[in-house]
Amino acid sequence: MTSKETLLANTQSPVGASLLAKTTNQSPSSLNDTPHSRAGRNVAPSLPQVSGPTLDFTEVCLTLGRTTILDKVTFQVRPGSVHALVGPNGGGKSSLIKTLLGQMPHQGRLSLQWPGEPGTIGYVPQSLEFDRGLPMTVDDFMAAMCQRRPAFLGLSKHYAAAIGEALERVGMQDKRKRRMGALSGGERQRVLLAQGLIPPPQLLVLDEPMSALDEAGIQVFERLLVDWRAAGITVLWIEHDLEAVGRLADHVTGLNRRVLFDATPQQALTPDRLLTLFSTHPRSLA
Repeated sequence: MTSKETLLANTQSPVGASLLAKTTNQSPSSLNDTPHSRAGRNVAPSLPQVSGPTLDFTEVCLTLGRTTILDKVTFQVRPGSVHALVGPNGGGKSSLIKTLLGQMPHQGRLSLQWPGEPGTIGYVPQSLEFDRGLPMTVDDFMAAMCQRRPAFLGLSKHYAAAIGEALERVGMQDKRKRRMGALSGGERQRVLLAQGLIPPPQLLVLDEPMSALDEAGIQVFERLLVDWRAAGITVLWIEHDLEAVGRLADHVTGLNRRVLFDATPQQALTPDRLLTLFSTHPRSLA
C-alpha cells in the first residue's frame, strides 16, 4: 500500500510516487532525462471550478534490459480535458504512468504546466493488493490514505467530512464499516476512486478504473467523469473499453510502445487505426 508524499520542486526529482501526490511551489514542474452524481441518488454536490494543468510528454523513452518499453513517446494532455490512453496489454500504458509518477527511470521530458499555483495530483490504480484477512475497514483504509494521523486512531475531524462525501459520491457511504477484504472487486475499486478525490485534485491519473466495476459502478464512474470535466480537472485515463472511450473522452492517444495516433475519438477509433494499434508489430500512422 502506497503512502502520500509531496512532489519536490527540484526538476531532478520524480513527479511523485504515491496514490496521491501534492505539488510544491514550482510552475511548471518538469522531469528531464532522469529517473457527479451520487450512486443511490441522482444529485451530486457541485465541484468548485478549477484549472487543471497541461501535461506534456516529449520524446519519452524507457528501456528495461534489452527491451524497449517506450520509444520516443510525444503527446500533450490539454488542461481540463478527459484524455484517454488506449493500446494492447504490454504496450507501455501503465509504464508511461509510472514514469510520470517517478516510479521508473526514463529518458526524455515530462512537463506539468500549471495555470497558477501548482495543485494536487490524484492517482487511482487498477487494483489494490493487500492481505484480505486484515481487519481493515473502509474507514481505516481512507484514513490511512488521506491523513497523516495513524489510521488506528480513527478519522481526524479535518478529513472526516471530505471522506464521507467522497464515499457517498461513489456509493460506498453505507459500507464504511465493512472490512476491505469482504468487499467485492467492484466495491474496492469504488473505494480507490474515492481516495483519489481527497484532497480535491486538479490532475487525475486513472489506470483502468473500470476494469473491476459492475454496471452500477460503471454508471458512477461515468458520472464522475462528467463532473471532473465540468470542474476543469485534467484527466489522463488508461482504458480498454473502447466504446466508453468513444463516448466519454475528449482526446485519444494510441500507444503500442510508441504513439500511433493522437486525435479525437471520432478520428482515432477507426477500424484501420485500431487494427494497427493492436497488431504485434505496429507500423507508424501519419
